[in-house]
Amino acid sequence: MVKWIDVSVSQHRLKLFDGNRLIKTYPIAVGKILTQTPYGTFTIINKQRHPGGPFGVFWMGLSKPHYGIHGTNNPSSIGKNVSHGCIRMFNHDVLELSSKLPVGTKVVIHK
Repeated sequence: MVKWIDVSVSQHRLKLFDGNRLIKTYPIAVGKILTQTPYGTFTIINKQRHPGGPFGVFWMGLSKPHYGIHGTNNPSSIGKNVSHGCIRMFNHDVLELSSKLPVGTKVVIHK
């Protein structure tokens, strides 16, 4: 099977699937009203450890420019609508998730 990610913006949940089988669910933070997380199907196009700034310990860039899945230097933001559209995860979660996914992984983002 092939691994892919399902992101529910309204539920603040990122789910990792292997085909139809749910592997793990992670809590996330998403975009605020003025800078909402985009809906659609994207792919992970790059991965970077220690990107600096507010992006925590890891960055996975999406095929939509300037958007990604990343860690955070503000763990209290997880579960809220606070980002500029990116998907924020706890640093330990983004490290675990990134270790399981290659560049090219499909990411489906929906309400």
